[in-house]
Amino acid sequence: MYQGSIKELHQQLVSKERSAVEIAQATLKQIETVEPKVKAFLAVTADQALATAKEVDAKIAAGESLGMLEGIPLGVKDNMCTKGIKTTCASQILANFVPPYESTVTQKLKDVGMIVVGKTNLDEFAMGSSTENSGYQTTANPWDLERVPGGSSGGSAAAVAAGECVVSLGSDTGGSIRQPASFCGVVGLKPTYGLVSRFGLVAYASSLDQIGPFSRTVEDSAILLNAIAGYDQNDSTSLKVDIPDYTQYLQPELKKGLKVGIITETFGEGLDSVVAETVKKAISQLEALGAEVKEISCPRFRYGLPVYYMIASSEASANLARYDAVKYGIREESENLLEMYTNTRASGFGAEVKRRIMLGTYALSAGYYDAYYLKAQKVRTLIKQDFDQAFNDVDVLVCPTAPSTAFKAGEKTDDPLAMYLSDLMTIPVNLAGLPGISIPCGFDSQGLPIGLQLISNVLREDVLFHTAHAYEQATEWHKKQPKL
Repeated sequence: MYQGSIKELHQQLVSKERSAVEIAQATLKQIETVEPKVKAFLAVTADQALATAKEVDAKIAAGESLGMLEGIPLGVKDNMCTKGIKTTCASQILANFVPPYESTVTQKLKDVGMIVVGKTNLDEFAMGSSTENSGYQTTANPWDLERVPGGSSGGSAAAVAAGECVVSLGSDTGGSIRQPASFCGVVGLKPTYGLVSRFGLVAYASSLDQIGPFSRTVEDSAILLNAIAGYDQNDSTSLKVDIPDYTQYLQPELKKGLKVGIITETFGEGLDSVVAETVKKAISQLEALGAEVKEISCPRFRYGLPVYYMIASSEASANLARYDAVKYGIREESENLLEMYTNTRASGFGAEVKRRIMLGTYALSAGYYDAYYLKAQKVRTLIKQDFDQAFNDVDVLVCPTAPSTAFKAGEKTDDPLAMYLSDLMTIPVNLAGLPGISIPCGFDSQGLPIGLQLISNVLREDVLFHTAHAYEQATEWHKKQPKL
């Protein structure tokens, strides 16, 4: 099932051990084999994948030099616009939407010759933590098909874990890359806000959303980030910064004197004891590698959840107002315009999306704006200050990625609050615009993966990659695969 890392596949292509068509066919065969169980994809683009693979093989035959990502199979979360390929955001309201343009990230990856094998499943409009809110299907966790893969990028995480693509793209608003990465035992990176263009990413909460990679190894994440990071004039929040080659920070040894801070607030009530124990072992491993470990308090960390649900829902309420049945998406024919809006939105949106639209609209309404939205933004600033303070003392912060391992499908669907708590550890990172990575660090007694979250300061992805790679090289967790 294991297809190989980006470098291994690149080597096979260069040495002509395998052709790009063979790699694409093997990937499509794996999708065909496991997809009935996993249901990670909403659309498989086999014809386009094979056409791109043939172009790559033609280049090799002509003796042209090959880029690192050429011929590598990629899955794309179905909330990124792909020209000529349906982009549904796993919502019935966009059941027939085919974008007339390409998102910046997918364009960049197509330009370097990556092979898009399909669009992956998600919680509708990226709202959820289990991929059970999809308007089409529930994705299963490859480690235990009765459990969820996490969310909202559950399809992208499950596809990588199940060997249905080498790497994939997800988006992270409050933990939607890192939490599924933890549940599925893969590497998931949420970059600094603004490092990767959001142009063509269907907006959920614009001040929080960020696109990032899923992979089996830290190195593959670094290679993919190299390709998608950078300024984009089409995105007004895009950062004008120099992008280093992130792979240069991947040293087997940990930098001497690297300071690691354990966020004390994350080891309290609500944390599964096995997760706590496993993460503490991982921290001891970092210490053994030469890191200086100390406890750090981020007192406002626990306010992340309520703050996030105010801000994200408010932004969702504004962003989702565009689905009015006039310009695109489905349309329920009605007697008049207002009725058309109401009927279309009532039938097109799922329960969780409606819940968040109502919550956000309420928070933004006259008389409540100051009490809810404005207050949430003020607390957001305080959370950011806690992190700033912490990074005066340490280089990188560590904590569990999620409070538990993957839960059973249906277990939390009737209790939205219990579901929201799955993102307890990841949300503050988005509120502060920081980069965070989840890497596999062990398993519970049922053989379910556990993730370690590393957080660094703004634009310090180099520290994340350096620390995560050194840990990965010293352990075997990333080599374990689910038996499908």
